Amino acid sequence: MDFLQLLLHLVYFFIPAFAMATVCVLGGAFFFGAASSWPRRWFWNAMAGSLVLLGGLVLFDNDGKMATYAALVLISATLEWVWQRGWQRA
Repeated sequence: MDFLQLLLHLVYFFIPAFAMATVCVLGGAFFFGAASSWPRRWFWNAMAGSLVLLGGLVLFDNDGKMATYAALVLISATLEWVWQRGWQRA
């Protein structure tokens, strides 16, 4: 495996976390309004999602499990809800 293939494997592994972070930040801004700057919210959502994907890889010894993706959605949405202080709006 050369460097380009390794780089593409890493990019494709983390794309779901980055895409989910983007969707959550845009959805949070649309539904709740911007509570803080979007780059910081995107960064923390992406980092949390990346940790979830790595945890799923370690736990299941395989990537791409639906349980990992469900945890990714749950963690990303919960983190955005906390950033937006959703408990005060309910």
